[in-house]
Amino acid sequence: MQPYHVLQAVFGYEHFRGAQLAIIERVLAGKHALVIMPTGGGKSLCYQIPALVLAARNEGVTAAADLTLVISPLIALMKDQVDVLQARGVSADFINSSLRRNERERRYAEVADGKFDLLYVTPERFRKPDFLAALDPRHVVLLAVDEAHCISEWGHDFRPDYTRLTEIRKILGAPPTLGGSATAPPEVQQDINEAVGF
Repeated sequence: MQPYHVLQAVFGYEHFRGAQLAIIERVLAGKHALVIMPTGGGKSLCYQIPALVLAARNEGVTAAADLTLVISPLIALMKDQVDVLQARGVSADFINSSLRRNERERRYAEVADGKFDLLYVTPERFRKPDFLAALDPRHVVLLAVDEAHCISEWGHDFRPDYTRLTEIRKILGAPPTLGGSATAPPEVQQDINEAVGF
């Protein structure tokens, strides 16, 4: 499965926009990427397409099912993205504080059993031992950090758990990481680079 095939067959677009393909190819080569694009510019495709390409490429090859994790601070946006992906037949879901306990535990079990190619979570979720236990059998092939400016104390929507990104990446085995933001002035970009090593 190639990026153009996923773009057309899953997302219904004929052509990539701007630097999307170059970013996707960089991520598929196992390299980090910092993506600064305006809202609506197509940042999410820069990690969603690699997630699906990698899941298809490694299906039946790796011992543990491959997983792309997406860290997002925005529960409503997380749900909207997952709803769109599921409507397109993508194996994606989210785990956040909006779920009742029994539903959250069911999704933990599904994660551990190898379900989902994409999983959206808030950064605070990495404080939960049961979540980390659910991730343990999985192979995280890509980490996407939405609203990456939150990594920086200069960010407008600073979230303390974003400052744990270095620790989170270590827990996950230091996967290739894509940071995305609609805006990031130079000092914020520097903070992101230092946290992830772009």
